[in-house]
Amino acid sequence: MSQQQHDAKPRYGVDDLLRVMQRLRDPDGGCPWDLKQDFGSIVPSTLEECYELADAIERGDLPHVAEELGDVLFQVIFYSQLGSEQDAFDFYSVVDGLVEKLVRRHPHVFANGDIEGRVDHTLSTEQVKANWESIKQRERTAKSHHGVLADVPLTLPALPRAQKMQKRAASVGFDWHSTGAVIAKLEEEVAELKAALADGNAEHIADEFGDVLFSAVNLGRHLKLDAETSLRHASHKFERRFVAMEEAALSEGVSLDSESQDQLERRWQAAKSAE
Repeated sequence: MSQQQHDAKPRYGVDDLLRVMQRLRDPDGGCPWDLKQDFGSIVPSTLEECYELADAIERGDLPHVAEELGDVLFQVIFYSQLGSEQDAFDFYSVVDGLVEKLVRRHPHVFANGDIEGRVDHTLSTEQVKANWESIKQRERTAKSHHGVLADVPLTLPALPRAQKMQKRAASVGFDWHSTGAVIAKLEEEVAELKAALADGNAEHIADEFGDVLFSAVNLGRHLKLDAETSLRHASHKFERRFVAMEEAALSEGVSLDSESQDQLERRWQAAKSAE
């Protein structure tokens, strides 16, 4: 063994993490904040950590990705500790259920439900997707969730929830058969929004605007694009260009709010051209 290996600090493992969580929740000397938490109270933190992970991935900041993955894992450990305290489940039962589900949903990989079992034929990506949806539908039926749209979480953000509902409906054939048809539907919804704007009915306008968004999500699905990711990228792009506008104005000793619409448009076009 080299001196470097001998002096290397031992790595903590999952059992160490579980023990840290137990200590944090220990009524005798634990953390007052952690002791006050319950399943519902830490949901906002879970969502925040997931978004921070997604942001690190999109920025390509791999060291930060590793850190954020740790934060997401801590959320799992926290929920598992709460479940253990209520004799409902623990971390190891979570892992057991996950492994069992993954093996069950990948019969094209794990022959006879054996982790080391190997299948002697290969399926196409489309066959895998079809099998996956069929297996998940059988699981929903077994759980008494008989409807195609059953168990689509109401708490999902609007874009991914719309996309998931559309995907479920498509699994039973309720779908447009071409991208052109989806575009035509989007154009139809835009025309209806314009008509609502002409009428000036606020409720009708809001309803038609929602239809435009829903159709745009559907178009993204047909283009094999994730609506949430696409909108985040568009927002990042807008932010980058707008900041460039601000910096250009600042270098000239002016502020954007003092400029005309024509001047702002010229700055916007200059920011786009500079990319």
